[in-house]
Amino acid sequence: MYKIAIAGCGMVADEWIEAVKDRTNCTIRALVVAQNVDAAKEKAAKHSLSANVYLDLATAIEKEEISLVFDLTPPEYHFETVTTALKAGCDVFGEKPLAPTLAEAYAMVECAEATGREYFVMQNRRYIPELYALRDFLRSGSLGQIGQISANFQLAPRFGGFREQMDSPLIADMAIHTFDAARFLAGKNAVSVYCQEFNPVWSWYRGNANAVCIFEMEDGAIFDYRGSWCARGLETSWEAKWRITGEKGSAFWDGTVEAGYEWATERVTTGLSGDEEAAAVIMTIPKATMAKTKHAACIDEMFNALLSGTRPPTDCRDNIKSIEMVQKAIESARKGEKVKI
Repeated sequence: MYKIAIAGCGMVADEWIEAVKDRTNCTIRALVVAQNVDAAKEKAAKHSLSANVYLDLATAIEKEEISLVFDLTPPEYHFETVTTALKAGCDVFGEKPLAPTLAEAYAMVECAEATGREYFVMQNRRYIPELYALRDFLRSGSLGQIGQISANFQLAPRFGGFREQMDSPLIADMAIHTFDAARFLAGKNAVSVYCQEFNPVWSWYRGNANAVCIFEMEDGAIFDYRGSWCARGLETSWEAKWRITGEKGSAFWDGTVEAGYEWATERVTTGLSGDEEAAAVIMTIPKATMAKTKHAACIDEMFNALLSGTRPPTDCRDNIKSIEMVQKAIESARKGEKVKI
């Protein structure tokens, strides 16, 4: 039986609590907050939890004999929360990003290795049936070798709070989902990036809310990303719009999930003369079957990994490759030059 301490009781905690409160192999024993005890008590009442509230994670771990910590704190607290839990003998499931800096991210992975504990990072977008279907289609070889993956992300959320005060809110807080999805689709890691960040005059963010990134992947393919968190009209879904071009044709996904999603592929055939003819064929890509999606599916896989002694795709040792894309993109933007990853 895993005894869980939840560190951080913001909005995202609701999804985590709902995903685990009825599991038979765990129990939520503690809610840990920095100051707002009333918010933690309200969260416990909302979900009918009998958990105690603490202001200090180490104390909660000791008093409640915690074996598993959920790190749902803002990014700047991830390093302290995760390393405290690992050193106390706990495994950790945490919200993205792994850490706000590469130095902290590397140190957290090293801490997991040194303590022999597991640290898995939430990447809920990996658990979307449509994305799985697109990944499987690409790996079937239907488009041949992939040369370019393009993602267009255009939204205008008004969060308030820490996001609107960050230096690089789009890249640092959101783009990791799209970057990680690109790694998932390509089955490759990035080796370099050129990024330009900017903040339109109408932006309500203090830092750069827009960015254009060009990543080179291990096999020479290019992943290009265009993003905005202060878009004016023609918004995309939260999953972005994707176009993938290969030697045998192209595929498009509008990013819509669950219902009404749009696929389009066009196969290119080459005749004996070498002339190419485009055969406009709309192919139906079978939707992957998933009992659970997003947070619930990712958390299930995390638990299954702990029970089986394996590591999920969201293990920190793999997820470091996605956080490298984030931090190196920010470094490139500040240096104004292409940087290696």
